[in-house]
Amino acid sequence: MHIILLCGGPGRRLWPVSNGTRAKQYLKLLPGPDGVAESMVQRMARQIRENLPDQPVTAVAPAAQLDALRAQLGPQVPIIIEQERRGTCPAIALAVATLMEQKRLRDDEPVVVIPCDTYTDAGYFRVISRMAELVADGSVPLALMGVPPAEPSDRYGYVLASECAEESGGALPVARFAEKPSPVDAARLIADGAFWNAGVFAFLPGMLSPLSALLTAAGSFDRNVVERSSGTRVIPYEGLWQDLGTWQNLSHLLSHQAVGNTHTEDCRNCTVINELNIPLLVHGARSMIVAASPDGILVADKAVSGSIKDEVDRLAARPMYEERRWGVYKVVDTAEFADGFSALTKQLTLNPGCSISYQRHTHREEVWTFIDGSGEIVIDGERRPVGRGDVIRIPRGVKHALRALTPLTFIEVQTGSHLVEEDIERFDFDW
Repeated sequence: MHIILLCGGPGRRLWPVSNGTRAKQYLKLLPGPDGVAESMVQRMARQIRENLPDQPVTAVAPAAQLDALRAQLGPQVPIIIEQERRGTCPAIALAVATLMEQKRLRDDEPVVVIPCDTYTDAGYFRVISRMAELVADGSVPLALMGVPPAEPSDRYGYVLASECAEESGGALPVARFAEKPSPVDAARLIADGAFWNAGVFAFLPGMLSPLSALLTAAGSFDRNVVERSSGTRVIPYEGLWQDLGTWQNLSHLLSHQAVGNTHTEDCRNCTVINELNIPLLVHGARSMIVAASPDGILVADKAVSGSIKDEVDRLAARPMYEERRWGVYKVVDTAEFADGFSALTKQLTLNPGCSISYQRHTHREEVWTFIDGSGEIVIDGERRPVGRGDVIRIPRGVKHALRALTPLTFIEVQTGSHLVEEDIERFDFDW
């Protein structure tokens, strides 16, 4: 089989620790096997290597998340980039079309689509193998995974199997689908034996015909493909399965319920995460999520924390923290003045051996103050060492690049009239 790992969700329900580029799947909050925290995408990629070691994997993500995904998966996992986020249907179609063109994916080679934000165990991958076997031998044109519902939630799609006997491999014919029904309707579906749709699909590439129509479609793969296909089967999976889309769900899996510069007193069932450099005190709280990051502060009851998405959409702003392939940055301060002049201050850390591309800006100038580490800087082709205490001014229009020899931290102050990440023109440079 060829595995397509979907990595592109925005994860707004985990605001403010997640944002448009540092989405929930890249948050290093889960306990890893070696005691080092790992992200959802790192955990899923590791589990695929452990349970399906001989199967090729390709990740799919929007362009804004490329650096975070590359930094976490490394160069061994190919990445297909969506130029814009339009749903799982065009994302999956793009991945299949790219694999057929670049990897010579055959029409009879099973494709399995797996979301990256599921917390599960080895049994999950045994069901995936069975799904691939069923579509490979022609028994099933399209297989999807069904999970027994834990509650009548309106956050999931439901799959109702027909009442006829099981077919080979436990594959049940699908009677109908229900996309995120009300809790009342969900309860009726559960009473009738419906499953949650786990978002895992297996099929042969030739089933996606015509691919060109799916590439331009918008919306979910379920609605555009699965629900319109005949002969679809659902294979139940009754092992560990936890969607990590809300703070409440994620909090059950954290090894520490207080992260960062936090202080709790007389609290019960509270999860406190602080990514700021200032202390955060939570006193006498019950069943609360308290999360603070450069993007904002959230205080919410755990029971309703899954419903913050709409409010977060109204607070939309530029990301204040990002993980890039070369390191990380966070916005420390912003200022706008009556005459249109603006200033933005960042703290950046480059990993050893990594570099910022040779570039120039049209609308801003920058001042870099190096506070730790050592590296090399290039200004209009002239190369020189930099380290703690050095201050470099970069006027607008001047080409510049930076490489870290050790972990290299500096403060960047941007000034100008239009301070956006898109104000970058890149050039080739051979270090």
